[in-house]
Amino acid sequence: MKHKNFYLRIFFPLIYSITFALGCNSNHKRMPISNISPPVVEEVPHQHKIHDHVRMDPYYWLNERDNPEVLDYLDRENDYYQKMTSHTQSLQKDLYEEMRARIKEDDTSVPYFYNGYWYITRYEEGKDYPIYVRKKEVLTAEEELLFDCNEMAQGQDYFRLVGIAVSPDNTKVAYGIDTVSRRQYTIKVKDLQSGRLLNTSLPNTTGGSVWAADNASLFYTQKNEQTLRSEAVFKHRIGTQNQEDELVYEEADETFSVYVNSSKSRKYIFISSHSTTSSEHRFIESDRPESTFKVIQPRAVDLEYDVEHFGDHFYLLTNFKGAKNFMIMRTPIDQTSTDFWEPLLPHREDVLIEDFELFDQYWVVNERVNGLSTLRVMRWDKTEDYLLPMEEETYTLYISYNPDFKSSKLRYVFNSLTTPTSVIEFDMTTQEKTILKTQEILGGNFSPDHYTSQRLWADARDGLKIPISMVYHKSTKLNEQTPLLLYAYGSYGHTIDPSFSSTRLSLLDRGFVFAIAHIRGGEYLGRQWYEEGKLLKKKNTFNDFVDCSKFLIEKKYTSPDHLYAQGGSAGGLLMGVIVNTNPELYKGVIADVPFVDVVTTMLDDTIPLTTSEYDEWGNPNQKEYYEYMLSYSPYDQVKNQEYPHMLVTSGLHDSQVQYFEPTKWVARLRSKKTGQNVLFLDTNMKAGHSGASGRFDGLKELAKKFAFIIDLEDK
Repeated sequence: MKHKNFYLRIFFPLIYSITFALGCNSNHKRMPISNISPPVVEEVPHQHKIHDHVRMDPYYWLNERDNPEVLDYLDRENDYYQKMTSHTQSLQKDLYEEMRARIKEDDTSVPYFYNGYWYITRYEEGKDYPIYVRKKEVLTAEEELLFDCNEMAQGQDYFRLVGIAVSPDNTKVAYGIDTVSRRQYTIKVKDLQSGRLLNTSLPNTTGGSVWAADNASLFYTQKNEQTLRSEAVFKHRIGTQNQEDELVYEEADETFSVYVNSSKSRKYIFISSHSTTSSEHRFIESDRPESTFKVIQPRAVDLEYDVEHFGDHFYLLTNFKGAKNFMIMRTPIDQTSTDFWEPLLPHREDVLIEDFELFDQYWVVNERVNGLSTLRVMRWDKTEDYLLPMEEETYTLYISYNPDFKSSKLRYVFNSLTTPTSVIEFDMTTQEKTILKTQEILGGNFSPDHYTSQRLWADARDGLKIPISMVYHKSTKLNEQTPLLLYAYGSYGHTIDPSFSSTRLSLLDRGFVFAIAHIRGGEYLGRQWYEEGKLLKKKNTFNDFVDCSKFLIEKKYTSPDHLYAQGGSAGGLLMGVIVNTNPELYKGVIADVPFVDVVTTMLDDTIPLTTSEYDEWGNPNQKEYYEYMLSYSPYDQVKNQEYPHMLVTSGLHDSQVQYFEPTKWVARLRSKKTGQNVLFLDTNMKAGHSGASGRFDGLKELAKKFAFIIDLEDK
């Protein structure tokens, strides 16, 4: 359970967790490239007019996805990028092989037990995609194949399977498939007794679904075909045609998205509507799928709550009555309005409550104090209340999947910038912990002892302290010649935790420092940290990153000749702003699928996600927000100045940040920038926001980015 809904313009942590493997000492050969000219794109005058103000957009025509001239331009940009970086091909190959060699290719997840079966995910050597299996009752039982995604992905440029949902009687499984990378999933159902697919095929969904207790009613969420907003919940009866599906709920407010899920107890089915700053939940009993959903608490401005069920109560993670850092409450199932909400864990100014897990004897709360996560274990009878001890200075910690109410064992995940990920089982009665699995790092003599991590506090221009998590090899000397990659996100309250990455070792082993700036707009230091980096305070996000950069330079951890920056999606917006305002601080910048044409996008309510994000960025139909947004929008603020070396990535089928935003931005940068620094646009013509779907294809994309920075550091 999380109190934030992250179906937004987020560069998902899947990308973050495997990136950042670079190097600076290489033997690749550079070739003369002075005779290669960048692509030229036609300027077609176009005016945007609102609030008595006119913006000229000469590249607006690039929004036409199916226009052959647009596709030709993208191909020419890709060709230019490939030719200009052809001298790094051998380096890219070396990096790819080095990163792949660290991966345990024949890997298996920690099994979990649910409803009579052990469920396991595994990878096989040389294969890109996961294999999902289960075993009945005991781990020594015969393996039953659910899905081999390697076979299912054959012939597809992109493949992703999500939303695995097994029916209560264990005879059927529903799942979602995307082969385009637009996150528009088709739900299918497999008969687990015969192994055959049923005739169910539900297109344009979120991919997730929930079974009712009758094993025949399947609830799912459909998206708007154009905006991709999750807008309606339907009920499908197995064996019937799609056109017979019943519309259960339609979310009329375009600033909200709707989802369907079930309680941990599986006794209740919830329909949950979320905007950025408020939420509303409805419920029915799972064994009464024909009943009408009841509202727990009607939506109200700035009221957020998430709901879970245990016993005779619903348990709520909420910001009720101004609890900015959230509190935990409960309410009787037959009296669910706020009049009956009872506090269990109060709000505290210095503690952010992020998550909780319920058991029959214990309950566990994931809290964040001064940026660091903690797990607090409490008995319902109030005889015990303690924190799990943590030893490292900066780390990542969160509750794992715990489907069994009756268990006294808590599973959680721990890692840090120096320590690989471990799945840990903690016995809440004996307070003993067992490491069930630790990520294996192959291909060398890896040891956490070879690296060191620390937390720094940079001075912001308004007097606050900005935390920075940093990691480097112990042999690396920290001085003005040290290459340093600074990463940040800074939006939607999404916290980039200091987690481990095996690919990043290629960076650290070559003398790079890797750092995360925990800037405002995230929730690293609590909800207020987020509130101070959104809407009309959004510039704090950008200023914090610049101030962290200046701090690292002033303290001689690096210098402008060796400082690099990277961010993706809303973090790509951050990159777009800093290269406009402070290009002199960075030698190179990577902007992954960047959200850079902010004003145009937020004025177009036909673009996916726009209306649901007014509470994050503001609604530019209102003049105050328009003017503020325009003052930082990277596309609108491109200047005649020298920019750092830049690599911009994009995906033709991106549903989060449409391909034309980075495309137009690069075109305008080309027309304005001075100097000889390189500017590249690399568009994946077969994928979307998260890049390639296969685990090895993803490494190839990473190798291209890493080679870009290595090449710059060698010059």
